[in-house]
Amino acid sequence: MAATVDDLLRLEMPAGEKRIIAEYIWVGGSGLDLRSKPRTLTGPVKSVSELPKWNYDGSSTGQAPGEDSEVILYPQAIFRDPFRGGDNILVMCDCYTPQGEPIPTNTRYAANKLFQQALETEPWFGLEQEYTLLEKEHKWPLGWPVNGYPGAQGPYYCGVGADKAWGRRIVDAHYKACVYAGITISGTNGEVMPGQWEFQVGPAVGIAAGDELWVARYLLERITELEGVILSLDPKPVEGDWNGAGCHCNFSTKAMREDGGWEVIMEGVKNLELRHKEHIKAYGEGNERRLTGRHETASMDRFSWAVASRGTSVRIGRDTEAKKKGYMEDRRPASNMDPYVVTSLVFDTTTLWKPL
Repeated sequence: MAATVDDLLRLEMPAGEKRIIAEYIWVGGSGLDLRSKPRTLTGPVKSVSELPKWNYDGSSTGQAPGEDSEVILYPQAIFRDPFRGGDNILVMCDCYTPQGEPIPTNTRYAANKLFQQALETEPWFGLEQEYTLLEKEHKWPLGWPVNGYPGAQGPYYCGVGADKAWGRRIVDAHYKACVYAGITISGTNGEVMPGQWEFQVGPAVGIAAGDELWVARYLLERITELEGVILSLDPKPVEGDWNGAGCHCNFSTKAMREDGGWEVIMEGVKNLELRHKEHIKAYGEGNERRLTGRHETASMDRFSWAVASRGTSVRIGRDTEAKKKGYMEDRRPASNMDPYVVTSLVFDTTTLWKPL
């Protein structure tokens, strides 16, 4: 019987084959679109330092002019490839000019410079990525009646059953792919709006949080591509009495996690209030449609914090209050936020920045 495409995709490499496939991944010109292309290398590759730089046509991604279009990819983090298996790898990269300068859309560079200033503070992040699965033809949430609406919110959050959970096959495949890749995915759940889900990455330290979330998004894009489903990171995919989609940023430093941490957390919250407008501007496009003060959000016009409340800008957990140490949750970032921008800004404001 002739081999099928599926047979070829499942091929194991012959014994003794030293070549591997490395999929280079980067963020495109919109700041949200992911791009990738594979190359053949000699393996196995154990360290990012073993990987060569590469290049691509930046004029086709909105990142360089046509007359000087070469953009250089610098490998920054390696992950196992769940699609190809074996010694094949995924490589998260950032982007530079041929002269070695970070291009304007390279937000990783500035973020890493901030983290490098105070590595001893051990900044931990837990990022809660909400997303919506859309039916391809009509671009309407998966499982919803075409041009119609399902029953009101209530039974869908962490729901079980064919009338409550739509897209679990994709969610479970993504979960396993993240574990295989080496991403510190810590969980997943169905969200309040049907067809909407969430996965959590972390705790991850410093710049690794951004690398891991971008690669987790890449895996989800690839899996939805295979299933013929559209992945949406729109912060308010359906107008009306439906929850939006965020990417809450849980954060702590070593000082916050140790005895006396409550005072450090409170100082960080105070700084977040002082820079509220700056943070809102950096927390994702279209976030004003989500941060209305309804549907488990705070109004974007006013900073607030409280213990246990999901209607505030920043939430402090009951456990943190009881132990007087732990972490804080910034609930303002939108689902389409740039994790390099958000994690570094939260770190800067709460840890490095000193108000006059």
